[in-house]
Amino acid sequence: MCLAVPGRVVAIDDRADPLTGMIDFGGVQKQVCLEYVPDVRIGEYVIVHVGFALQKLDEESARASLELFEQLGLLEEEFGDAWQQAAQQAGSDAPHAPATVERGESGSGTR
Repeated sequence: MCLAVPGRVVAIDDRADPLTGMIDFGGVQKQVCLEYVPDVRIGEYVIVHVGFALQKLDEESARASLELFEQLGLLEEEFGDAWQQAAQQAGSDAPHAPATVERGESGSGTR
């Protein structure tokens, strides 16, 4: 399923052609085309569908929509596990997994 999801603008690259920006969807950040909303500013909310910001949205409506999407499990369906994605981008295993301890013959722990 592909949703139109509200997100907060955290960065704008006004030198890019087309105009793009980094949008935060509750912890998951994606690069998005901003050509349809060229007057958007950092900190404002936009509705994003398939990589395009379609319109600006007030913060209250954006937060209500994000909360509802999260309750329905639609954000994880759309974006996956944010922790796992962050780990993959960092090139490691899941960052929230506890570290394992191996014990050598001396009984001391090593990571």
